[in-house]
Amino acid sequence: MNEFHQTFIKRPLSKENTPAETKKETIFQSSEPYPPIDCSIKNSMYARIMLDNMAGNRSEMSAISLYTYNQLITDEHKEIAAMFHKISIVEMHHLYIFGTLARQLGADPRLWTSRHNRAVYWSPGFNQYPKALPQLIEHSLQEERFAVEKYTRQLNVIKDEAIIHNLKRIILDEELHVNILENCLNTYQ
Repeated sequence: MNEFHQTFIKRPLSKENTPAETKKETIFQSSEPYPPIDCSIKNSMYARIMLDNMAGNRSEMSAISLYTYNQLITDEHKEIAAMFHKISIVEMHHLYIFGTLARQLGADPRLWTSRHNRAVYWSPGFNQYPKALPQLIEHSLQEERFAVEKYTRQLNVIKDEAIIHNLKRIILDEELHVNILENCLNTYQ
């Protein structure tokens, strides 16, 4: 387990690390282990895809910034603010994975994407910022669903097994976020 995992990613509760009498805690990442981040070939097309996953219009960076904003403006709803904080931590790990893959594939892992063969830096202007609680949750839910669809489409294009395994593992987290946000939306609609 690398330093990033030890610092930012908590292990899911298990029989060994769960006190006998605790309330059920929401888990924000799949219990499946993350695969190794290990591409051995350079591939500029795959690198551009990973950069877009990092810092494109609808990307992990966009999700992190949106969830940080959501956490700040939902502070009076402590459970919702905590939910957005915890989801953002998982998204930070996804950003790290995509950045590492981009670097291994031969790209400079800056917060940028490629549009019409030009580098475009990530911008907070990529996000929409609804403020009303149901719309804020609904928008976050739509973005998580989009991430699942985007990464699933990439599985049909990418042939590198290391990237495929990482995409499949990240999809598990994003699907979990969809379920969490659906439950939250049902509670606050």
